[in-house]
Amino acid sequence: MKTRNLRLAMADVRDMFMVHTMMHREFKLLPQLVRDVAEGDTRRAAVVARHAGLLCLVLRLHHEGEDVILWPLLLDRGGAEALAVVPTMEEQHHGIEAALELVTMLLPGWTSTTRNGEALAGAFEVLYDRLLEHLATEETKILPLAGKLGEHGLSKSPRKDLPLVLGMTMYEGDPEVVREVLSHAPLMARLIMPLVAPRLYAAHARRLHGTVTPARVGPR
Repeated sequence: MKTRNLRLAMADVRDMFMVHTMMHREFKLLPQLVRDVAEGDTRRAAVVARHAGLLCLVLRLHHEGEDVILWPLLLDRGGAEALAVVPTMEEQHHGIEAALELVTMLLPGWTSTTRNGEALAGAFEVLYDRLLEHLATEETKILPLAGKLGEHGLSKSPRKDLPLVLGMTMYEGDPEVVREVLSHAPLMARLIMPLVAPRLYAAHARRLHGTVTPARVGPR
């Protein structure tokens, strides 16, 4: 698809590719972030854990939006193609949720003690592998049929974290798609967020990764 030629007659879902790129990048980097925390450095562990917790929340809300909005809509209107693929997507969700539950179980203990870091890093690797498989399936089979998924995650996300999540998304985002997403925001947000959100993520990335330019996923 040219320019991810996704301006379909029924929906423009390029913003979903942008969100997927962000999750692909950030979850890929998480296992090494955990492994790099020195034994006993609970201050650094807290920085990594907060980032991990935010990513897990974004992922859960993204999938909740699919469960609540997208699957019923596709099953109702998507015909045989939707009937063939939705069960696979639901099965992948169960696998991702199981991996998230393990991460959620291990994260607090590691945060407070830095013990069992390898187990936590391994759990994040399992989560990343399952997520990657799911994103690939979704992008090839679901997004061409999709429409309104983004609204659910934004409405449920903690307001204080929205600028940072936007900055993470903008890091590799198509500027045209960013402008389209922001066009639905209030005027003040449209004026301020393009300046503030990238700076928030740059500061966050420097604390987290030691650089304002963490490794990119790049074109997919």
